[in-house]
Amino acid sequence: MNKVLEIDSLDFSYHTLSGETKAIENVSFDVFENEFLGIIGPSGSGKSTILSLIFGLLTPTSGEIHAAELTHTAGDTPIGYMLQKDHLFEWRSIYRNITLGLEINHQLNDEKKEFIDKMLADYGLDGFKDARPSQLSGGMRQRAALIRTLALKPQMLLLDEPFSALDSQTRLSVAEDIYGILKKEHKSAVLVTHDISEAISFCDRIVVLSQRPGTVKNIIPIHLSVDEKTPLKARNAPEFREYFNMLWRELHDEG
Repeated sequence: MNKVLEIDSLDFSYHTLSGETKAIENVSFDVFENEFLGIIGPSGSGKSTILSLIFGLLTPTSGEIHAAELTHTAGDTPIGYMLQKDHLFEWRSIYRNITLGLEINHQLNDEKKEFIDKMLADYGLDGFKDARPSQLSGGMRQRAALIRTLALKPQMLLLDEPFSALDSQTRLSVAEDIYGILKKEHKSAVLVTHDISEAISFCDRIVVLSQRPGTVKNIIPIHLSVDEKTPLKARNAPEFREYFNMLWRELHDEG
């Protein structure tokens, strides 16, 4: 399986007037084609910082990020970033929210419009193109935000706790939707979450970070005895509880 991303010995420190705070230290891992990689760790362990470094919002203090397989082709973008909140603008319709990134990048052409129309139809939003964000449920808004990200045709997605603003029932439903969409679109993804169950049910491997400064304590492959894995089906797998207990120990054992 091809690597789409290599993180090699990554360090990052925040500098303020009061001094330096090391956020992460010597972080290394790979992401493979069509893989969903999870990152979990205690609060403040640098999970979101890693995503910001991968996306280029921050510059590493040291270490390297290789994304040789993620190349700009035909106006597409290598990496998409989906944040905790949907950040849909109320003064724009759902369709015009989805096309915003393409407009900013001067990429809104007939081919991209056709691609958006297909995704809206495939994922149950074609009847809401002219609606305002406040007229949609939380789950529908997250689907719209995902379509907005996918409209730029990224080869890999960074997901920063994208379900955390939803209630528990909607959260499971939307995780199921987004998992299915990403699999259907053949995307690799890196998911940051504080929810152990979510990480197990969504991801193929899980990177466990230590307390700040975040270092890689372990990388755990997830193998569940389910046919056609989905986040909901994964929670009924016989191995699920064992993985949960293993990851709980990893997070709480600082020895």
